[in-house]
Amino acid sequence: MKKLLFICLSLSFIFCSNSDSLTEYYNASDIITGEIAIEYSKTITPEDLKTHLYIIASDEFEGRDTGEPGQKLAAEYLKDFYKSQNIASPLGGDDYFQDISTEHLRPNLKPSENVVAFIEGSEKPDEIIVISAHFDHVGQTGEEIFNGADDDGSGTVAIMKIAQAFQNAAKNGNGPKRSILFLHVTGEEKGLLGSAYYVKYPIFPLKNTVANLNIDMIGRVDDAHTNNPDFVYLIGSDKLSTELHEISEAINTKFTNLTLDYTYNDDNDPNRFYYRSDHYNFAKNNIPIIFYFNGTHEDYHRPSDTPDKINYEVLAKRTQLVFFTAWELANRNERIVVDK
Repeated sequence: MKKLLFICLSLSFIFCSNSDSLTEYYNASDIITGEIAIEYSKTITPEDLKTHLYIIASDEFEGRDTGEPGQKLAAEYLKDFYKSQNIASPLGGDDYFQDISTEHLRPNLKPSENVVAFIEGSEKPDEIIVISAHFDHVGQTGEEIFNGADDDGSGTVAIMKIAQAFQNAAKNGNGPKRSILFLHVTGEEKGLLGSAYYVKYPIFPLKNTVANLNIDMIGRVDDAHTNNPDFVYLIGSDKLSTELHEISEAINTKFTNLTLDYTYNDDNDPNRFYYRSDHYNFAKNNIPIIFYFNGTHEDYHRPSDTPDKINYEVLAKRTQLVFFTAWELANRNERIVVDK
């Protein structure tokens, strides 16, 4: 049964959650994320996101179809970025690719790979926060290239900048207490194949995975929010962990102040977005998730999903929300509780 959330006003915002056995309260003192995180979040800029996205969603990458040359080129671009930032691979050395053979994809698909990077936690290195986005798209038809700027170039570049922010913190002695895996998955457009492979052959035990923050399309403003572009749809935050949902709400109130729209979180939503992106493979394994989403638009899965149509100011704010949420999850004394 879903728990009722009440927002109470006092000297600060207090978030209250009712359950059969206890009531938990969240206020300013419960959120440990603070000024240090704000300083590192400033590296997540619209300009940098735009620079990377114009490359990832360029014609050179040929729509990043799973296993095809354009997707391989995108994988190399991601690898080169992480190497340039001195962000390690969890696989060791120069190997940033979790290789996936055709037998684990589909018979008509060429071998592909997830791209992985890793920042080890300073105090609880065996507990893992996974931040994911798919970097594949649907390729091209004849001369028409489906650039996939929003889907999911936006999530791809968001992870890159989140990783850079955490690495800057780590270099200054402010690295996360828990480890963070930056997971760029392939084959999402073919049926969530890259994330399915990861949970079947995880680099780190799933029992040690604290949460998955999944980013899939966060660069646009849909028709329902033309008068309020500072929004994001959240899906799944309350499905497995009351605590995750309340932390997410409190972080947004304290730092980003976006409108959090839960329209698509409804169990009866006919779009069934909860089941349609890579977070679902983690949720099926009882790992709390949040899916960040901007809704569909007229350019969804069309050649017209190009980087010139991205709202980069909004993309930066949404990316910062994910960063602050990950910072909180990575640095709290206790890992969040699965209570549903």
